[in-house]
Amino acid sequence: MLERCKSAKERWGGVSEIIDRWLNERQQLIVLYCDINGLNGFREGDTTPTPVRIQRFCQILLDYTSAGHFEVYEQLAAEAREFNDDAGIRLLERIYPRIEQITQLCVTFNDRYESAEHCEKQASELAEELSQIGEVLEERFGLEDQLIESLHDAHRELVAS
Repeated sequence: MLERCKSAKERWGGVSEIIDRWLNERQQLIVLYCDINGLNGFREGDTTPTPVRIQRFCQILLDYTSAGHFEVYEQLAAEAREFNDDAGIRLLERIYPRIEQITQLCVTFNDRYESAEHCEKQASELAEELSQIGEVLEERFGLEDQLIESLHDAHRELVAS
């Protein structure tokens, strides 16, 4: 997941401030996911309680998904309309419903784990739900990369001219 994020930043970094900021948030989201899922070695000496780390993850998860919906996708759709990119608009119409479904799964995850009390109540389900959220996030990142590549990259030269 982290390698895919680095690859996306290399391909589209610098193209747009909104996309750059969003891809940085994606990277933060992945790092936090790995941290709470125990997938990295950076925890030595870190005594931050798990519920606090989960709450950080939930916050960036909502920030990231919101930025996608209210900034990035709108920008990409506007570019497609501006350049009469029917294929791009069709791609957006095909992919966006699945992204919305994944967003709802992210919101549900946040609602279940947004507070320390919620984390403690659902502690026995956390590992499975983290796995599920990781899978849908990876799917979402792939869909988003398709949109950026198809919509934004297709118009890069037109925007520059």
